[in-house]
Amino acid sequence: MPRSRTILIAGAGIGGLTAALALASRGFRIVVLEKAERLEQAGAGLQLSPNASRILISLDVAPLLASRVIVPDAVHIMSARTGRQIGRIPLGAQAGARYGAPYWIVHRADLQAALLARIGDIADIELRLGTSVEDVVDSADGVTVTQRTGDSLLKETALALIGADGVWSTVRQQVFPKMQARFTGRIAWRGTVDAGRLPQDFNRHGVQLWLGPNAHLVAYPMSGGERINVVAISTGSWSAQGWDEAADTADIAQQFDLGRWPPAARSLVGTVDSWRRWALFAVDAEASWTNNSVALLGDAAHAMLPFVAQGAGMAIEDAAVLAESLADMTTPNEVPAALVRYSTQRRARVARMQRTARHTGQIYHLRGPLAVARDTVIRLLDGERLLSRQDWIYDWKADAS
Repeated sequence: MPRSRTILIAGAGIGGLTAALALASRGFRIVVLEKAERLEQAGAGLQLSPNASRILISLDVAPLLASRVIVPDAVHIMSARTGRQIGRIPLGAQAGARYGAPYWIVHRADLQAALLARIGDIADIELRLGTSVEDVVDSADGVTVTQRTGDSLLKETALALIGADGVWSTVRQQVFPKMQARFTGRIAWRGTVDAGRLPQDFNRHGVQLWLGPNAHLVAYPMSGGERINVVAISTGSWSAQGWDEAADTADIAQQFDLGRWPPAARSLVGTVDSWRRWALFAVDAEASWTNNSVALLGDAAHAMLPFVAQGAGMAIEDAAVLAESLADMTTPNEVPAALVRYSTQRRARVARMQRTARHTGQIYHLRGPLAVARDTVIRLLDGERLLSRQDWIYDWKADAS
């Protein structure tokens, strides 16, 4: 393929790899620049609702995930106040039939491995590990990117540079220096546990969502059901950058005041041997994502709170819309307008998702009489109505964006 059809992508995470596949399917040559020297199996579980899974299916990733994904039966909403289930959002076959695509739970490392395996089958995608973006300069033919690999520097001109390098994006820092990530006042803890260590009555086929005062817990199976992913989120002031710092078990016990949580929730937290923590940062989706031949994607453009489980989903959607926006482009001069078209199509939806995530977090963490009122409303809504409230998220399709 001629070099004039080259697009550079910074970041080999879920968004960057999905974008590589989507753009390559449109006839572009793709070079993925990843600063890590090797792709380690980091992270934990991901929830991929139908809006995201249908894109991965269209990119032929599903067969590579078949043995590792889980289709949960439901989200079981639990009250820390009473220790009982107050609502159930059906997933499984019901959601699959409603939206025409499945709801998946998968380990992040398994998804990344499947994307990499799919990329390995495509000659027009090159992955450069240990390579960072040093400088970005507009040029007559698009954008010239200086790349560092060890002690070597390489200048390469491409049609476009896509910054898919996460909440602490190097591309964003260089091209959009005023666009900063901000601390949300929330802290997340993550741990995993062997499924066999949990009580027999623990639901290994669904998502448990525990709502408590100023905190909530989420637990669900992953890795083919072999392990349970546990995420705990509370308010706090610790705001170190990064996303994978070791955490003391005593910290989570103190933050969650586990003496006030029911036995089932305490057992879930107590079974985790080691915890990792990260402060939750967000990037305003209303800011500009594009500058001439450079665009941002995923967390680099719009990192959000995880309360609607759509961080990865929004990056995957971005990738599909980006490829669609650039598909008919024939000359470098058309790139800036195509990238503006991409960001324009995405901004309203992503901004709404960010607002929904913030509002959902406030609802999750209610206490006192407001928590009682919340639980009563959830209890009065049947599964069909609870699921239908997700239609605007789950029923999205790239060609209808």
